[in-house]
Amino acid sequence: MYYIVDTKKPVNDAARDLEAAVKRQGFGVLHVYDLKQTLKGKGVDLPIECRIFEVCNPQQAAKVLAADPNLNMALPCRISVYEHSGGTRIGTIKPSELLGMLTTDAALAGVAATVEQAIEKMIDEAAAG
Repeated sequence: MYYIVDTKKPVNDAARDLEAAVKRQGFGVLHVYDLKQTLKGKGVDLPIECRIFEVCNPQQAAKVLAADPNLNMALPCRISVYEHSGGTRIGTIKPSELLGMLTTDAALAGVAATVEQAIEKMIDEAAAG
């Protein structure tokens, strides 16, 4: 259900490299949530760094929405960069798993597989080095 890769990079470096990898794969970063800062602003101390990237490929998103507008609630895709057990992880919920729970449309399974391959490449690129 998840695709998670460990990296030796600190969160800031992994987040920077993820943003570059997202662009190389033809996606855009719509927003980045700094969960630690957001919660701190609400009086909650999160002991780990966690950045959540909302990423989107407009062409693939349009295919999903044309098939079923209700699937807007599953978009955009999210990739997280976060501290875990003294290291850094980069991960996502696999689009094929997520859409598979929401629709049985075979055409959308193909879209999800295409997006998933691109996201896995982004994660792998950002984690490398």
